[in-house]
Amino acid sequence: MSSVKAYAAQSETSGVHPHDIERRALRPDDVAIEIDYCGVCHTDIHFAENDWGGTMYPVVPGHEIIGRVTAVGDQVSKHRVGDQVGVGCIVDSCRSCEPCQRGLEQYCDAGMVSTYNGIDRHDQSVTYGGYSEAVVVHQDFVLQIPDKLSPAAAAPILCAGITTYSPLRHFGVKAGDQVGVIGMGGLGHMGVKFAKAMGAEVTIFTRSESKRAEAKAQGADHVIISTDPAQMKAARSRFHYLLDTVPVPHDLNPYLNCLKVDGVHIIVGLMEPVDPPLMAGALVRKRRVLAGSLIGGIPETQEVLDFCAEHGIECDVEMLDIQNINEAYARMKKGDVKYRFVIDMQSLKAA
Repeated sequence: MSSVKAYAAQSETSGVHPHDIERRALRPDDVAIEIDYCGVCHTDIHFAENDWGGTMYPVVPGHEIIGRVTAVGDQVSKHRVGDQVGVGCIVDSCRSCEPCQRGLEQYCDAGMVSTYNGIDRHDQSVTYGGYSEAVVVHQDFVLQIPDKLSPAAAAPILCAGITTYSPLRHFGVKAGDQVGVIGMGGLGHMGVKFAKAMGAEVTIFTRSESKRAEAKAQGADHVIISTDPAQMKAARSRFHYLLDTVPVPHDLNPYLNCLKVDGVHIIVGLMEPVDPPLMAGALVRKRRVLAGSLIGGIPETQEVLDFCAEHGIECDVEMLDIQNINEAYARMKKGDVKYRFVIDMQSLKAA
């Protein structure tokens, strides 16, 4: 084992501060990675502040990791020292259940092992994430970062990117489809980019008229102000798909009425009860579907990285020194970031 510098939350009110952690010695199929960049996800805040319950303190957040391989176990064949690699939201799974066999490790019947706040399947230690100098991960859960991608801008693809790409790909978005993206944050702006690259006509739903120009700059063909009843009425029965990236409870009913027959409303941001209650008639009368989607498995995460390289897609990021992480959290809660913070881990190594 080796000691590395990290940033951790010690309680739900402590904030995130320096904390040394131990990384395991290499197992035969492990890859050791020196971390260069780590994206900051809103999920990091939820775990640091125990919003969902179950946080095991100290918690070291971070599941959008980009770095270089520094060592490999003697049974590793997929990665070599010096490779530029990534680690996303998953670092292990049972490998044997039906979802795992299909490359859907995020839906593992035994439960995926999260990059942080998870329990290692071999030694039952708590996993620590990317707000740290280095990480050790099984080779099967390490991803290759294409040379065409900027490493810092690639980091959020490992969560925000795959979270929006996976459902669009799964439900078969294609050229000519009408796709609405609800919300213009870290997830939403990536959803626009992916849907456009798949050939769809894309509309952003936003509560604020002030975001119209911003939405168009991201590539949206149209903008609907969701607080305007006239605009929402005009959008009825218009869309094949709605990608809902809003992370807080909100009224789904007006959006469901915007779907065509057999249209699909896909929730990727909300992890809390729907409020107000769902009016099931909106589903029944048009055979509409309300669906959910969780990140993506390892094969699909590699696929989205390659897709981004092919289509020139990157996340819009604001670089951050780790010493300013608590200020970044405060800004994220206010929606004051365009659109994803990424930590330059040199700031931790130099501390």
